[in-house]
Amino acid sequence: MPVTPQTNVSLTEISAVLKSRDDYVICGHVSPDGDCLGSQLALAGILRRLGKRVTCVLAKPEKPDVRLSFLPGLADMVYARDFMGEVGTFVAVDVPNRERIGDASRLLDEAEYSITIDHHAYPETMSTLTYCNPSMAATSMLIWELSKCLRVDNSGDIALCAYTGLVTDTGRFQYQNADSRAFASASEMITAGVDASFVSREVYQNRSEASVLLEACSIKHMKLFCGGQAAISYVTRRDFEKCHAVKADSEALIDTLRSIAGVRVACMLREQGDSIRGSFRAKDDTDVAAIAASFGGGGHKAAAGFSIEGPIEGALARVEKAIEQALK
Repeated sequence: MPVTPQTNVSLTEISAVLKSRDDYVICGHVSPDGDCLGSQLALAGILRRLGKRVTCVLAKPEKPDVRLSFLPGLADMVYARDFMGEVGTFVAVDVPNRERIGDASRLLDEAEYSITIDHHAYPETMSTLTYCNPSMAATSMLIWELSKCLRVDNSGDIALCAYTGLVTDTGRFQYQNADSRAFASASEMITAGVDASFVSREVYQNRSEASVLLEACSIKHMKLFCGGQAAISYVTRRDFEKCHAVKADSEALIDTLRSIAGVRVACMLREQGDSIRGSFRAKDDTDVAAIAASFGGGGHKAAAGFSIEGPIEGALARVEKAIEQALK
């Protein structure tokens, strides 16, 4: 399995370190998605089955997507800013850099030892040990492999959390990253007791009314360009207020743009405070991570994110131009 140059350890070597230490704080990235939370909670379950003391923290004081509230252990997670215990070993999952761990940066500094397990390629490291494999569809697949290295019983809650991470990061196994390894891991997780239809209902058939109303706003704002090969839309603070929506209600909006026939690249913009938060998705081999990088963002080749300062009008113009350049 190809790993990044920053990787300085194997999963087998990480498993030996995890066995040797006792106190853990596990953190993911700001605005955690299913793979982030699933990876955190699956790893926490693995370590607890080894008799370790574990706390999972949220990088920022923001509530996770309500559709993921079924994940075992989610209700016990604490905000990183509020955690005042000792940090023996800090483990970062699904996050490659200090900027994306938010308030947990303090905990990383306080830690006696640190480990990063991720699938996002990044040129720098923040931990004592780093294992990053961008070829894996989800970080939860790496956590699943780690459970096998540790030879723990990974059935039940561990499998459920890992499967949720995998199914969400592959877009229900519809994205380009859904390769044979992803399906093989999913098969193992289902064999370990996961009810795939339950996860599907909770995550993909459980939208709020506010989310559907917000989707109507995004469709109204939608624009197709580059001869129908690109789609872009946005939602404003006013749209959120009108629909009584929260940030999590906007997560599914980009999938509507991506689903349009002929669209190769989709972009969804969201007003967030004084800046604009953007998400890219690609249906072909267009590298949207490279487009996001031009705005200081990043991610994967087929799915990436970024932020732009300024009004929505200016952001739309800049992003459209960048997409046009990429699709030439």
